[in-house]
Amino acid sequence: MKFTKMQGLGNDYVYIDCFSERVENPEALAVRIADRHFGVGGDGLILICPSEIAPVRMRMFNADGSEGKMCGNGVRCVARYAFDHGLVKTRRFAVETGAGLREAEVLEREVSIDMGEVKLDGELVEPITVDGRETSMTPVNVGNPHAVYLVDSLEALKGLDLEKIGPAYEHHPRFPEGVNSEFLYVESPEKLHMRVYERGSGETLACGTGATAVAFAAMERDLAAERVTVELLGGSLQLERLSNGHFRMTGPAVEVFSGCYFSE
Repeated sequence: MKFTKMQGLGNDYVYIDCFSERVENPEALAVRIADRHFGVGGDGLILICPSEIAPVRMRMFNADGSEGKMCGNGVRCVARYAFDHGLVKTRRFAVETGAGLREAEVLEREVSIDMGEVKLDGELVEPITVDGRETSMTPVNVGNPHAVYLVDSLEALKGLDLEKIGPAYEHHPRFPEGVNSEFLYVESPEKLHMRVYERGSGETLACGTGATAVAFAAMERDLAAERVTVELLGGSLQLERLSNGHFRMTGPAVEVFSGCYFSE
């Protein structure tokens, strides 16, 4: 089975072109192929598929085999692959995702995505107790669930032991299907810093939907301007709230290598 490894800010997935390859059991394949010791290695598996309503369709699977509806870094890479490999002929086109259609524009070095409508999924500042600690968060829906937690300083953000505390946030009873958890420090109205513990994958270097959720939460709480740079462990993304309420995300999408996976 031919595959391509791609990454957006270090958020890396194994991509399979289902215009030419067939995947019978993507849930099981995701667990095997994403293993960084016994497989190709990555944060999960993404299938680039034919679509009845768009030029291409994205199916995204986390490293634990669970299927997600949306992945911001993933959809940028799908758009880049589709254009570079001739699946589409124009630089602007729609990508079908589990969360609906997402409009993409492939630029020279980056890819821009209309992330669609972002919604508050509860109270703007909602109290919550995580592992016995009382805190607060902003619940956000970006086609998948997010919880954004404010952190007092950049040092505190860097000092978080997400490997230890992350599971308690991901599996909190407030979110029976699990949640992506973002930890946000506001440096200025134009610059935000975040770390993310992704549902089904653990801490990753970047999360596009997470960056969108962070930008939305900061803007709604009057902490950020309508256009911001979000700094993640793997690099930076540009987020802008459009006049129709949608969010536009712009960032890199890089093809790393291709190969042949000998599936079981």
